[in-house]
Amino acid sequence: MTEAAAEPLITDAMRATIGQRSEPTISEVTTTGVRMFARSVGHVDPVFYDVEEAKKAGYRSLPAPAGYLGTPVYDPRYNDATFGGRRGQGPGPQPSRPLTRILNGGTEVEYFDDICAGDVLTAVGYTSDIQERAGSIGQMLITTSKTEYTNQDGKLVAVMTGTGIRY
Repeated sequence: MTEAAAEPLITDAMRATIGQRSEPTISEVTTTGVRMFARSVGHVDPVFYDVEEAKKAGYRSLPAPAGYLGTPVYDPRYNDATFGGRRGQGPGPQPSRPLTRILNGGTEVEYFDDICAGDVLTAVGYTSDIQERAGSIGQMLITTSKTEYTNQDGKLVAVMTGTGIRY
């Protein structure tokens, strides 16, 4: 094993970011957004397209299909014109040596209540875990991030967990 391979990838600066919450971002759940997302993933149930059908089924309005957590509100005063994310938020602390390849390790969403058209969601993200593992391709850095979504009433409605793998 080389000296570089023995050096841990995870730095103290990276560990210090665990649990640090991001600035909130706002997303709107609109009837148009629900219909477009439902159509794009092939849903044909009328509850995603017709408000009266949705209400008959017990929803307040069109329910957001699984995986749709609203459309982020773009504000040119704060958001990057190219990518839409908040301006000035860099990648954060980096591993002790460069890792050039990235793999999506998966995304899961846990729901705690219905999300419907008309809802305004506030999302706050944070890194919940960072691990280093050795694999057949060498050392890997596995980062788990969570984003909590609360609705306009302050109720937690969903938590998205994502895993990123760098190697």
